[in-house]
Amino acid sequence: MRIITGKLKGRHFTIPKGLDVRPTTDRTKESIFNLIEARVFMEGTIILDLFAGSGSLSYEAISRGAKHVTAVEIDPQNAKQIEKTAKEFKIDKQLRVVCADVMKYLDGMATPNHFIFCDPPYDFPFMEDIIDKVLAENWLTEQGWFFLEHDKYKDFSDHPNCTFTKAYGRTIVSIFQKNPEESELN
Repeated sequence: MRIITGKLKGRHFTIPKGLDVRPTTDRTKESIFNLIEARVFMEGTIILDLFAGSGSLSYEAISRGAKHVTAVEIDPQNAKQIEKTAKEFKIDKQLRVVCADVMKYLDGMATPNHFIFCDPPYDFPFMEDIIDKVLAENWLTEQGWFFLEHDKYKDFSDHPNCTFTKAYGRTIVSIFQKNPEESELN
């Protein structure tokens, strides 16, 4: 895996054998960040990375100027690997790794984020619950974006807060906002 652009551009990190992750492809990752950078700024943002897996989206966000990222990952081995890579990249002060179940984490005290990345297993049964929690509670800033990666068997395009949905190969990215009528994506 590699960092596409920014201060860490070209840096590579490995995913040890045995880690149970499905990293966001470079194509999808680049498309997500291009969407952001075409409409708003990444510089100085606060980000939440749910189902962080390998940490790929967290590293890319920091490389592109995010001030701080909280990465939530349930697997302790994955969480340790994210921390290890952050130290190697010298971004460990900007990245907090929380080893927790995402649903339980979202039951905690909400703090607003400019962007939330969420890449659950495609068969995760509570995707709608995550969307509802993020939008109903204080997890997003008023202009924040919630990115949900899913497969073709889920369709959120009719959701009242979905402002964008697009397929990138097998992965579909849907973006949700608290105030879709004010969205720059429409």
